[in-house]
Amino acid sequence: MESHNYNILMYSHDTYGLGHIRRTMAIARNLVGPEVNILIVTGSPIVGRYSFPKGIDFVRMPGMIKKTNVIYVPHSIKVDPKIAISIRKNIILSTAKAFKPDLFVVDKVPTGLKGEVLPTLKWMNKKLPCSRVVLGLRDILDDAASTRADWKRKKFPEVLRELYSEIWVYGTKEMYDPITEYAFPADIAAKTVFTGYIPRMIPTARKAKRKHKQVVVTIGGGDGYTVLDTYLRMLETNGTVDFKTLMITGPFLSPERLDELADRARALKVQIKPFVRNMEKRMAKADLVVSMGGYNTMCEILSLKKPALVIPRDNPRQEQLLRAEAFKKRGLCDYIEWGRVTPETMREKINALLADPAPYTAELDSFAMTGLDVMRERLQFFRENC
Repeated sequence: MESHNYNILMYSHDTYGLGHIRRTMAIARNLVGPEVNILIVTGSPIVGRYSFPKGIDFVRMPGMIKKTNVIYVPHSIKVDPKIAISIRKNIILSTAKAFKPDLFVVDKVPTGLKGEVLPTLKWMNKKLPCSRVVLGLRDILDDAASTRADWKRKKFPEVLRELYSEIWVYGTKEMYDPITEYAFPADIAAKTVFTGYIPRMIPTARKAKRKHKQVVVTIGGGDGYTVLDTYLRMLETNGTVDFKTLMITGPFLSPERLDELADRARALKVQIKPFVRNMEKRMAKADLVVSMGGYNTMCEILSLKKPALVIPRDNPRQEQLLRAEAFKKRGLCDYIEWGRVTPETMREKINALLADPAPYTAELDSFAMTGLDVMRERLQFFRENC
């Protein structure tokens, strides 16, 4: 018996950190419905730690780790990287052939990691001509010059022109306009839909009287040791403070560094966790969030309307720095450049934000988050115009 369900396949390459899978899951949770199935094909090594609502499942590919912008190696299995990519490529194609998606949403890279999605795109174009294919882009990829050169070298405009129905930008043109910055050709620009930022679940927490304010420090992936180390050095050299700290290191920090940070945190009575399933609940209790300013963390900050201090990484990509600058200009956060962060500068900013968050909360209160509404509208349009 033929199923009448609408099948959505989502691809998330997840070579490092939590960003891609968390964004993919946020979208999936809000597009799933009684007649909508969603299957996520991902390389995330921690996807199994999350809970999935009914109607959503995942297919796990061998994980890959990014060494540089161009070099990727297998996360666990000891095989040549080309073999690992070949395995992943076959898993993606086989999943699509069996699942026959009505909609295929590809995260960030039009051809996937090392071109692994290209065979699936070509197969769908030939065998499923009524199905839609969408590229989902975070608000900022990298600086304009690097992104333009990268897209030209990899012939992404040609791929988008021939094999994609739409491009969804998970941001607003007012904050950052990739059509202009990345020089989209006119026909690609015509396929581009700005969804707005993706809101996150807002926990209904009871207000409790607290003696001390709460700061949450989170870095997501494993490349933010500098932020954690500087924060602890700030506490180590600041005597007593009148706020409590929850530090979330992310699951990718090396065991040696995690042990070192945990010992120091324990001496300072700082609560430290490698991973939490529901970041929104932790942030909801915070008076201030200290982070690196990745896309997902900023969406959580916007959703929960929390004052934030951002220390954006500026290498190997400028993405976080550009986002911090755009958010600061709009009055949505404060930030310290990566090369200028010290215990003293961090202490000064944190004290100021805790003492008077009003200028930021006013802007946060008025910031609209339309991402999921627009995506649901596009899904409805696709379903009505098959």
